[in-house]
Amino acid sequence: MSSIYAISDLHLSFGVDKPMNVFGKLWEDYEQRIKENWESKVKEDDIVIIPGDISWGMSLKEALPDFKFIDSLKGKKIILKGNHDYYFSTKTKLEKFFNENNINSISILHNNAIDIGKYILCGTRGWSKVEEEDNKLNKKIIEREKMRLKLSLEEGKKLQESLKVKKDILVAMHFPPFISNYPNILKEYDVKLCIYGHLHRIWKVYDKRGDNRWNRI
Repeated sequence: MSSIYAISDLHLSFGVDKPMNVFGKLWEDYEQRIKENWESKVKEDDIVIIPGDISWGMSLKEALPDFKFIDSLKGKKIILKGNHDYYFSTKTKLEKFFNENNINSISILHNNAIDIGKYILCGTRGWSKVEEEDNKLNKKIIEREKMRLKLSLEEGKKLQESLKVKKDILVAMHFPPFISNYPNILKEYDVKLCIYGHLHRIWKVYDKRGDNRWNRI
């Protein structure tokens, strides 16, 4: 039986000069440590969800070495956009880029839903109230991301109906879903688990089994 893993904020920079060790010794040689740990745990049929901030490349060309690195690792990967994934314009362009460069193990979660075996995966980037200095812009992006989350969840419902099998819904986001109406949306669509990144060293999950309970894992 396949396992599902998640890891966020890889911040790879094989194609640009932006090393992460400027943020401290914790980041020294972290790419090799990720690779070794990944290869020791993940099997070829496993799924690895990567919810954003994948590459520092500003363009697809600059991000290519980073995606080649991810593609070389075991498992089937599902990515979504983070706030630093500047190369990401549209899902169609990114899929075309992957096809042109023989990147075959990476799928994209963006305004869609993906059957991952026991579960259906939905999600969106999300946003923060303080990401931009312009408060009106922040509100506009938050509303847009809520619509994208609902769109993905609606696609998940359609996928579930087409499969004629009841599968739990998982959500992946880059930003934590604490703000605005995000928790209520997750509850409305009976989301069993929400994983997210952005915080680098703090991991929590939304667990529907408790009433709006947030647990560390």
